Amino acid sequence: MADAIRDIVAEIILKQISDPGVGFVTVTRCSLSRDLRNATVYFSVMGDDAQRQRSLAHLEHARGFIRYQLSRRLKMKFLPELHFALDEVLAQEQRINRLLDEMEGLEPEGEENK
Repeated sequence: MADAIRDIVAEIILKQISDPGVGFVTVTRCSLSRDLRNATVYFSVMGDDAQRQRSLAHLEHARGFIRYQLSRRLKMKFLPELHFALDEVLAQEQRINRLLDEMEGLEPEGEENK
């Protein structure tokens, strides 16, 4: 069910949200509460921290519209309340890769050929 919600919300954001403040958003995953009453939709966005916060605010503002469109496509006894959250996994991955690249540049020259 979480995958269906993720896919539908991603499509709604891509095709039906015309707010430029949302930015270039990619829906990465969705998690549902055990009772299926709450869904947290995680997303990543290109840009700096200010852009990420702006995208989050605009998605929260469009939450009612997104939930209404979701209800038209997904038939459930109870439609979950939507919550949006920044997915920090990609940012952490980029930070780790950057640190590894920096460490690689710090290796002594004699160590490369061993």
